[in-house]
Order: sequence, then C-alpha cells, then structure tokens
Amino acid sequence: PSFKLSYYNEYKSYLSVTMAEPFEEDEELTIENDAVMTKYKTAGEISNLVLKAVIGEVIPGASVIKICEFGDKYILDETAKHYKKDKNLKKGVAFPTCISINEVVCHFSPLRSDPDVLVHEGDLVKIELGVHIDGYAAVTAHSLVVGHGVDNPVSGAKADAILAAHHAAEAALRLLKAGNTNKQISDTIQKITESYKCTPLEGMLSYQIQKYQTEADTDKQIVLNPTELQKREIKDFEFAVHEVYAMDVFVTSGSGKTKEKDTPTTVYRRTDEVYQLKMKASRAFYSDVCNRFTLMPFTLRAFEEETKAKMGLKECVTHELLQTYPVQQDSDGSPVAQFKYTVLIVPSGNIRINGGLFNPATCKSEHAIEDKEILSLLAQSANRKAGGKKKKKKAKSAVEEAKSEAQ
Repeated sequence: PSFKLSYYNEYKSYLSVTMAEPFEEDEELTIENDAVMTKYKTAGEISNLVLKAVIGEVIPGASVIKICEFGDKYILDETAKHYKKDKNLKKGVAFPTCISINEVVCHFSPLRSDPDVLVHEGDLVKIELGVHIDGYAAVTAHSLVVGHGVDNPVSGAKADAILAAHHAAEAALRLLKAGNTNKQISDTIQKITESYKCTPLEGMLSYQIQKYQTEADTDKQIVLNPTELQKREIKDFEFAVHEVYAMDVFVTSGSGKTKEKDTPTTVYRRTDEVYQLKMKASRAFYSDVCNRFTLMPFTLRAFEEETKAKMGLKECVTHELLQTYPVQQDSDGSPVAQFKYTVLIVPSGNIRINGGLFNPATCKSEHAIEDKEILSLLAQSANRKAGGKKKKKKAKSAVEEAKSEAQ
C-alpha cells in the first residue's frame, strides 16, 4: 500500500525503511521459485531443531519463562548463521515461543516481570514457535505429557485429546494436496475427534501462508468446528500447487468452547493500519517494532526495557496499529492438545517442512478410529513420492497405530 508520508512528518525517519520494506516486491513469489523454496525449507529445518531442543527443556520443575527465553534465543542464534551476506534480509522469530499447559490453549509466553509458572509432572504441555527467513515462515507446535513416555504411556482424557489431535493432523497432511478442499479436511478432523470422544476447539483456523502474511491476511482458511458466523463467511476452496499452509489442530476432551484467560497479553503483531502517534514513547516503541519484527508476531519479552515498552504499547493497541494475541483457555477446564506444521503443496503432492516429532506410543486410549475410509487415508504414505519398501512400511505403521491404541 502507498502511504501519504507528508501527513506523517514525525515518521519520516523510519517509515521509508520499516513500513515499505515488506511490500517492496510488486509480484508475490511462490515456492515455484527455488530461492523461496529454499528459504521455507531452511526455516522449517531451524524450527524443528529448536522444537526438539525446547522439548528437552520441558521437565518437572522447569520455569516456563526460561523455556520461552531459551526457545527465542535459539531461533535467533540459528537464523543468524544463514544468509549472512545479505545484510538487508530479515530473519528470526516468526512466532515467539509459547508454553501453554493443560487447559490453557495458546499464546502463553510470560514476561520476566510476571510470576513464574513451573512445569509439573503429568502436565499436558503445548509448545508453539515459528521461524522466518526473509518473511517466509515455518510455524510448528507439539504436545507432550511431562514424565510420560513409551515405557509409561499417559492414559485418560489427556491421551484421548493428544491422539485425536495427532491423527487429525496426520489425516490433514494426506489431504493437503492440489484439488482437495478445505471442507474435506474439516469434516475428516471432526470424524477423527469424535472417535476419541473429543472435540476440535471451536473456530480455530489453519491458513495459507505467504510472505509476511498470516491467518488474518488470507481468505484461504481451514476452520475446525466452525461457529455459526464462520459457517456463513468461510468459503469452500480447492488447494492449489505452490501454495503454503500452516495446519494447526487443537483438540479438547471438553465441549470445544474457549474463553480468554485472566492473564495479560504479551504477544502482538503489527497491522497495516496507519496512525500518527502522539506520545514520544509510543513512536519510539513502534519504530522499534517495525525495524525488528516487520509484520511477524513478537513478545514484549524481546524488549530489554519492559517498562518503557509497555508505556509505548498502549497507544499502539488503542489505535489498532498492533493486533493482540490474548491467552486463551478451555471453557470447561479440560485438557487441550495441539499439533501444528507447515506444508508446501507441490505438483507431486506436498512437503511437510517441520513437526512430525510425536510418538503415539507415549499415549494409550480406550478409544480408536474405526472409520474404514479414515483408516485407509492414514495408511497412505505422507511422502510426496510413493514407492520404496521403507516408505510402505511406514505407511502401514500409521494405520496400525490408529487400530492398536485401544488394545
């Protein structure tokens, strides 16, 4: 978009750089371009590297604040190793590390000044984070129950929610191909969650990703358990070659309703609104946001002077220069599981560039998928290239997992 800079004299020192930069390309490049494909894959590799490391930090007695700081620092350290010669290329956190426990759904990424929250054995922990290279983002999320593994699998409502979310995400991966539709995925996920006596969280979105763009910027959305308003507004569409999607599955053993948690919001994202800020602190804060985070979500924890950042934040939020990401929780207090990955749709199928770290043997449920069509779908190879004994064996194990969990 073009901005009338004459009206915003106080912004001249930074608008020409920070506001215009994400929009400087006239034509949106897709993964058909080798350079774009490489940037997505690099971001995906880094996100999984960081996710594995963060999983290792989630142990009894661990501090949630320290885990979040660890994840964000790891992202910055790893992205700094790539594209060093291009000084103008932005890279780093595409979504700050969030650690949401049990009934807390998402966006819990506390500040250093907040009361510390500790991880306890038996907690269902959701880890969410994102990495971007030049605005091309790879986002991911993973669920685990602390203190449980293959040798002592978790059972009950937490296991039901996790297994339902896992299989729903795996089924979606096999459907995220050119020619299939968003409704196919929504309907399949609904059936899988019902098999485990669970429910997808109402209104949660998966969405098309483009450069510097997230769910708020696209009409191509996959809605789980849609609200009445979403049923009227969300359009059915077919997936197309060279599109990129963030597949995000939330499942609860409760009713599927959510509400805002009584916890301060700490995650924000810049919008494309324009307003002449009045306070000096607000202008300095917003300039810093534009320069450091472009259009990617960020946490206030990233600012060394937290008090000063909070001073500048209020006016920016009031005038909608920043989008808020409130902490959400399950309305019933039921445990919530989440799996999220980024997938590239290519002519031969698709490529999942992150996620896929969960081992179903860590959970045991008295429920199982019985729908033959879904079992057949899960039996398909998730790899874009069919064939090969090893891949056939993996495909077989996927359906065996779904059949054997109740045993």
